[in-house]
Formats: sequence, C-alpha cells, structure tokens
Amino acid sequence: MDRRLWVGLAGASLLVTGCGTESAVGGIPERTPTPSEHSVPTPRPTPTPPPRTCPSTGASISVGQVDAALGHRAVVIKLTNCHSGVLTVNGYPDVTVLDAKRRPMKVTVTHGLSYMAIDPGPTKLRLRKGESALAAVSWSNTVEAGEDKAAGTYLSIARSTRDKPVVWPVDTDIGTTAKITLTAWCLTFPT
Repeated sequence: MDRRLWVGLAGASLLVTGCGTESAVGGIPERTPTPSEHSVPTPRPTPTPPPRTCPSTGASISVGQVDAALGHRAVVIKLTNCHSGVLTVNGYPDVTVLDAKRRPMKVTVTHGLSYMAIDPGPTKLRLRKGESALAAVSWSNTVEAGEDKAAGTYLSIARSTRDKPVVWPVDTDIGTTAKITLTAWCLTFPT
C-alpha cells in the first residue's frame, strides 16, 4: 500500500470521534451519543499547562488550538474541577465572541451538531477534583459577495451564564455568517 494513502487513512480514522463516558460518575448514568448515519469529525483537546490558581467557581477553563477543515473551524474548551469538592456541569458553556477591543460582537449562538463536532446533548455531569469536561465551539468561514466579513479576536467562556467568564485569545474568522455552534459539555477523565 502506498505510504501516503496509509498515512491519510490513519489520519482520517483519528478525526472521527465524539464525546462519551467511560463509566458513571457520582451516581449519574453514563451517556454515550447515539450513532448517526454520517460520521462527523470532532476536534480533539490540546493539552494545556495547569492553572496556577483555582478560580472561586472551582472551574478552570482552557482552550485548545483552532482545527480547520474545508472552511469550517472549531476549538475545544476544557473545563477542569480544581476544587476538592464535586463540581456539577450541565448543558452548554456560555460563550461570547469578542473583537480586538474585547467588546462583544453580534453573533448568533446555536446549540447542536456542526460540520466539526457532534453534540452529545445536555447531560448532568459530576466532576471530582481533577476530572474534566469538554465542549466544542465551531463556525464557518463563509463569505458572500458584497458583504463585509467579520473576525473575532477573543472568546469569553464560562461554565454557565451564572459564572464569571474567562477570556481566551481565539481568532474566529466567522466570515459573513455571524454564527457559532456549541456542543454540550461531555465527560472525560484527566490525563
């Protein structure tokens, strides 16, 4: 078999993944996404150094690198419980796209499936110290003729609307769509 073909097939098989659980945590049953007819690539988290201090919310948030495919983009958000108690995560992260001056941009936020990520749907997760949950933010760099394209410079991210957000530098070249899509938090285990 041609080496380039083998490498391409191996790389493609790594892209088709989704969030799930390995076991129940704290009495919450495991949740595995239902298979769909079409496999959609899901971005993988990028390892980041642990925070120096734990925020009062107990939720340390980091963002991976932007993954790109055919005009579509995505980043993985990683939330880690850095407190000694159990941290409950439910639903979707609260995400806002900010411009270079850190002002919120007019962007439509939707929940669900995108070209870049499979949405497992909202599930109540209980994270013990050191355990993490992931969510994906995706968008398309679509530009229609005659319209000005938009680009964000930062993402403001919180576990939910009740928490204080953190701001991460993320270039979001949203073109003229002015839309991002979020997946729900899904359970992972510390590495």
